[in-house]
Amino acid sequence: MSAVSASKRTDATQGDMPDIQQVAALFGGKTILKCEVWSAFEAHALILGGLPAAALSHLIDHLRIVGSTPSLEKALGVSLRTLQRQKESPEKKLSKDQGGRAWKFAEILATATAVFGSQDEAEFWLTRPAIGLEQHCPIDLLATPTGLKLVEDFLERLRFGVYA
Repeated sequence: MSAVSASKRTDATQGDMPDIQQVAALFGGKTILKCEVWSAFEAHALILGGLPAAALSHLIDHLRIVGSTPSLEKALGVSLRTLQRQKESPEKKLSKDQGGRAWKFAEILATATAVFGSQDEAEFWLTRPAIGLEQHCPIDLLATPTGLKLVEDFLERLRFGVYA
């Protein structure tokens, strides 16, 4: 492994963020993204350049519980009709806002998967009221930056065994 590769691998995990490669894998990895994403800076550049619509389709197609639900629509800030159109034109790029929200959703999913042990358990958790979130469903809170922060903070507490 080269020094650059080792450095990139070190940069890939930053504090409370999930591994960047796990997030990229949710979008189909190098096959769909057409590049490897090793750092938050590379993820930022990818989102600025336009995350491929095919990447969002891949993510949604591999959701087993959340699927194409109104809650997912709100969390991503994209209507189901827009999602269908994007599936018909996978070569199109998402806007910065759409790509950023999709990436953030994937980060939350990757973190929840690490906390709960499987993607199915993470998705199940996203759709159920959580005591630590005042009985709100985590996926519903992802519709706003404030709600997103609440979910991130709660997942961090769960990760470290601090429930209150």
